[in-house]
Amino acid sequence: MDPIELKRTRVIMHADHVSSVSGIDFPQNFVGMEDDMAWNFEKFTKNFNIVISKVQGDNLEFDLIGVDSSVANAFRRCLISEIPTMAIESVFVINNTSIVHDEILAQRLGLVPIKADPTEFHFKSPDEDATDLNTIVFKMHVKAKVNVSKAAKAEQGDIIADDNTNVLSKHLIWAPQGDQEERFADNPPRPVHDDIVLAKMRPGQEIELELHCYKGIGKEHAKWSPVATASYRLLPEIQILSPIVGNDAVKFQKCFSKGVIEVFTNGDGEKEARVVNSRKDTVSREVLRHKEFDGKVRLTRIRDHFIFNIESTGILPPDVLFLQSIQVLINKCQTVKEALTELTGDVMEVDE
Repeated sequence: MDPIELKRTRVIMHADHVSSVSGIDFPQNFVGMEDDMAWNFEKFTKNFNIVISKVQGDNLEFDLIGVDSSVANAFRRCLISEIPTMAIESVFVINNTSIVHDEILAQRLGLVPIKADPTEFHFKSPDEDATDLNTIVFKMHVKAKVNVSKAAKAEQGDIIADDNTNVLSKHLIWAPQGDQEERFADNPPRPVHDDIVLAKMRPGQEIELELHCYKGIGKEHAKWSPVATASYRLLPEIQILSPIVGNDAVKFQKCFSKGVIEVFTNGDGEKEARVVNSRKDTVSREVLRHKEFDGKVRLTRIRDHFIFNIESTGILPPDVLFLQSIQVLINKCQTVKEALTELTGDVMEVDE
């Protein structure tokens, strides 16, 4: 590979450092070259691609190809902090005799993901009253009692209580307001998971609450973030520069994760190593520690090929979240265009 092309398109891994980390694709960076590195729409559309590799429940993995790291990171940040959801914001404590303080209990309740379509609700301003258009109401009333049938057989020191010893998210009961019962008859608001432990009680203790859910975004508080994780990594690339044969091939294979390197018998009847699936490589750089492989292998990462992972909290499907992150980024670009138009006085075309 041409040295300039290598520097442009790859991040190079060395034994003790990483080089070519920053991108160099900007106009007039290399004077006299046929390609002046200026951004070109036709070139972008030719190289850009999205390949979905895994969809499993709340997890989505796909390849984002042909974009700069700033764009990939913008999607990641939009996923984490810009997509609205519904979350418990106000907790009205009617009675709490458990050992969990009111403030701690309220915080734990706020982090329970609520399965509700945020597009059906408005953002609630601080001076606005709660209505059926901006608020979801839940109620909780749990009391631990002694199990009388077991108490008679119990010995001293035994803990006897009913199922309400553990206060769980399933104890959050939706209280419809206005016409919400009709609007959400097919998909009522509820916790995503029913088995989240909120508190533990002993017989005689009681918790009674009223909870209000509002619409918000993760930028304001993490409880509104619709993803558990949103991350990406560059696609690893392993280039074998000269054949690795014999016992070195077996040793070479052991330097990588399982499934990355395969040892086969070549035409001369010798064992030889070849790359099977570099995607599974963790880029441990173990191979660079061994002198027998000096000059025989190059470890790189493809600069514009991102392996993107989205793990939803369960409020919205991960594919829907990514589409919404794209729309958020489009809206931000439109805002910038309109601001520049107002600042410069030039009419700029804003794509819908």
